[in-house]
Amino acid sequence: MKKPNVLWIILDLVFLIIFNAVFFVAGGFEHEGSVWISYGFIHFAYLMLLITPVLIRKGKSAAVFGFSLYSLSSIYFSIELVAGAVFIIISSESYQAAFLVQLFIAGLYGIALISNMISNESTAKSEEMRSIQINYVKNASTKLKSLLDSIDDRAVKKKLERVYDSFYSSPVKSHPNLVEIENRILLSINELGEAISIGDGDRIASFADSLLTAVNERNTQLKEYN
Repeated sequence: MKKPNVLWIILDLVFLIIFNAVFFVAGGFEHEGSVWISYGFIHFAYLMLLITPVLIRKGKSAAVFGFSLYSLSSIYFSIELVAGAVFIIISSESYQAAFLVQLFIAGLYGIALISNMISNESTAKSEEMRSIQINYVKNASTKLKSLLDSIDDRAVKKKLERVYDSFYSSPVKSHPNLVEIENRILLSINELGEAISIGDGDRIASFADSLLTAVNERNTQLKEYN
């Protein structure tokens, strides 16, 4: 185990050691049910604080996701620590109040945590889709520009310039229903590159025309979906 990991574990254990030392040294081992319930809820709240990193959705905004979840877990732990400490000090013979109050607090935390995780998941998926959409236009434009620079024939180059201009000006935003036509466009660009590499003028012209048609079709369909 790496040294930083060991240090983090030791740091995490500091609260548990101090809390349990005070709890048992100051109060002994005989306690009312309300005290043990509070003891359990406090440990649960601290455990949730420790495992929060595992709940963070990976992605471009992981830092933002982490901050929101850490904030919720920290607030819950702070509130529970105060509430639990109050019930421990009161040490009521009846356990109902201690249980219901702390269960209510835990329930509110659970709802807020899960809602936040669902929201983060939705945001992360939107970011992934956005990244895919940007990469689609960016990668295809880069390939077309590279092919364009490798052509000397003016007539063919002019035809490809029209394709490149049409593609470069295409909206970055996409739609799930356009995946098939976008994949077909990328495949056509690769086939165009092969035709250019062997100097097949007829195939170059054919692929250029079909690409221009496909790009325009994709953009037209995109307007219908938006």
